[in-house]
Amino acid sequence: MTLSDLVVRAAALASGPGRAVLGITGSPGAGKSTLVEALLRELDPGRVAHVPMDGFHLADVALRAIGRLDAKGAPDTFDVGGYVALLRRIRADAEDVIYAPAFERDLEQPLAGAIAIPRAARLVLTEGNYLLVESGRWPEVAAQLDEVWFCDPRPDVRLDQLIARHVAFGKEPDTARAWVAAVDEPNARLVEATRSRADLVVPAPVLEALPTC
Repeated sequence: MTLSDLVVRAAALASGPGRAVLGITGSPGAGKSTLVEALLRELDPGRVAHVPMDGFHLADVALRAIGRLDAKGAPDTFDVGGYVALLRRIRADAEDVIYAPAFERDLEQPLAGAIAIPRAARLVLTEGNYLLVESGRWPEVAAQLDEVWFCDPRPDVRLDQLIARHVAFGKEPDTARAWVAAVDEPNARLVEATRSRADLVVPAPVLEALPTC
């Protein structure tokens, strides 16, 4: 399997009469965004769009109100209903343009209406940790996806990437490692248990060969 194989498979999803939605999942730090960025560079830009699940993070003010700020990133800290509603609108293919939220990494906050999905986009990529989780309303997400690919990096690479990402966005190294151990790794165990439900597992050699710029 190579990136070219993945591009061909993704493009095939967009060849049908309706709009297709491809989910990219995996544990925190697995390389989901890197894979999405690689696909976006290779696919026809006029026919593809990208909607991250992270745009449906609850804002810090909402997490603080429900006492979950210290668990930010866990399955119950997302607006799953809003995500499902957006995916249904995308699949309905009845609007000239649909606006979706993004996640602003510098602020670590969702940003409403930041992504435009034009009618011409026949394939929409969406990535997130919990696309195949079977609890709560998450199965409603999976029901809107034509395929789900699971990113499966080497565990040590995933942890290094995850800690580096937290440090890059402002955490001290010790704080980053503590956050990963207390928050990200319990979430990762939940996500790892969903691997068997994926349509395709993208292995470590493919992920490590992806361009990062």
